[in-house]
Amino acid sequence: MVDVILRADVENLGSAGDVVHVRPGYARNYLIPQGLALVATEGSRRRFEEERRQSSRTVERQKVHAEDMASELEGVSLTFTMRAGEEGRLFGSVTNADISEALEKEGLQVDRRDIVLEEPIKDLGVYRVPIRLHAEVEPVIRIWVVAQE
Repeated sequence: MVDVILRADVENLGSAGDVVHVRPGYARNYLIPQGLALVATEGSRRRFEEERRQSSRTVERQKVHAEDMASELEGVSLTFTMRAGEEGRLFGSVTNADISEALEKEGLQVDRRDIVLEEPIKDLGVYRVPIRLHAEVEPVIRIWVVAQE
């Protein structure tokens, strides 16, 4: 048996940072080549701790950037003028890509995959749409869909 330090969570084995006892073949043929573990030596322990510190700094920087972006997005309201039927049903829809494009025209770069829209908007009205910038940062923008005259 060999001791390894897990670099990522491995199902039925442990969490990142755990030192676990595994068979040599499992470590040599799967965990280490996949980048999931390091052989548990004093040097690899120091290396893992340094990686963890750098990772936490990177995550913190990303969170600060997301919070800055969220403060810009918080008061944003977008209006889409669309053709609609008599019952307020649109002859098209407003999608993540449409919202991303409209935000870009406002000078805000938001990836369409970050816009949390369960399904495209197909009715007239006012919608609150969250934008997932970070696991802990999710500002909400307001979308107005009005009928074209």
